[in-house]
Amino acid sequence: MAIAAVREASLLCRSVQSKSNTDSFEKDDRSPVTVADFGSQAIICRVIGDAFPDDPVIAEEDATALQDPANRLALERVVAEVSGLRGDVVESDVCTWINRGNGNKYSRRFWTLDPIDGTKGFLRDDQYAVALALIVDGELSVAALACPKLDFTFGADMSAGSIYAAVKGEGAWCYEIDGTRSARIHVSETSDPVGARFCESVESAHSSHSDSAELAKRLGIVRDPIRLDSQAKYAVVARGDAEIYLRLTKHTGYVEQIWDHAAGALVVGEAGGRVTDLNGRPLDFRHGPRLDQNIGIVATNGLLHDEVLATLANILISD
Repeated sequence: MAIAAVREASLLCRSVQSKSNTDSFEKDDRSPVTVADFGSQAIICRVIGDAFPDDPVIAEEDATALQDPANRLALERVVAEVSGLRGDVVESDVCTWINRGNGNKYSRRFWTLDPIDGTKGFLRDDQYAVALALIVDGELSVAALACPKLDFTFGADMSAGSIYAAVKGEGAWCYEIDGTRSARIHVSETSDPVGARFCESVESAHSSHSDSAELAKRLGIVRDPIRLDSQAKYAVVARGDAEIYLRLTKHTGYVEQIWDHAAGALVVGEAGGRVTDLNGRPLDFRHGPRLDQNIGIVATNGLLHDEVLATLANILISD
C-alpha cells in the first residue's frame, strides 16, 4: 500500500512539474508550497483512509491556504491533477483528503507524510522526495520514500526515478518508479573516514555547511560533499553512494519535523546504517509533529558513526 501510494503521488508530481507554471505560493512560515504538495497529500491520504480508516496522519500540509480565494487557481489545478489520476473529484473531497493529514498528537499508531520534501528542489527541477512512514508504539515500522529524480544508479539518468522501502526487521529495497527493476540495498562498508563521502542539504538555512566542512577536514575526507534537496540524501546513504548525512542545527534553534526524517531514517537503518541526533540519541517520534527531544541529525553507514559523533562534539563545543 505505501509503495503504491507514493508511486501514484510521484506521477502527480511529475505531471505538475511538466507544466510551465507550478503555481507556488508562500505559507505563513515563508516556505514555498505548490499544487503538487497538495495533490500528493490528497492522493496519499485518500489511500491511507481507504486502507486504514482509523489511522491518524501527521502531514506537512493542510487545505487552509489552498481554500483562500487568492489561491483559487491553485485549488482548481489541484482538483484537476487529482482527477487525472482518480477520475472526476470535487473540491470538497480533495480538501477533506488533504486535511486528513491534520493530526498533531502522538498516538500508538499513526502515519507521517511529507507530500513533497524539498519543494525548493522541486521548483528548480532538481531532487525532491515523497516521504511516508508508519510509526507504531513510537517505533518506525514501515517506510516508502519516492525520489522521482534519483535514478537506480547515482549519476545515471536522473529522470527514471526510484522508490526506497523498508519494513522494520526486514531490510531495505530500491525499486524503479516504473517497476521494471528492484534490488535489496545496503550501506557502504567503508570504515576509514579518508575514503568516505558525506551529503548535506543544498539549502544552508537549517544546517551549518561550515561545520560540515570542518568535520571533513578533521576526518581527512577529501571528496566533495554531495548536496541534495530532500530525503534523497537518506537514499544515497542507504544504497552506499555516501557514508555520512549531516543536519547540523545546534546553533540555529531549529527543531526538526518528523515528516522530514521518518521514512529516510528507517530506510537507512534497515540498510545497515545508523541514524541519531548530534548527541547519539535515537530519533524520538513520541512528541507529535516535531522531534522536540532531538538536536540535529547524523545518519551514517554505522561503521563511522561513533567517530563522526565524537568529532562533531569537539567542533560544536569549540564554536
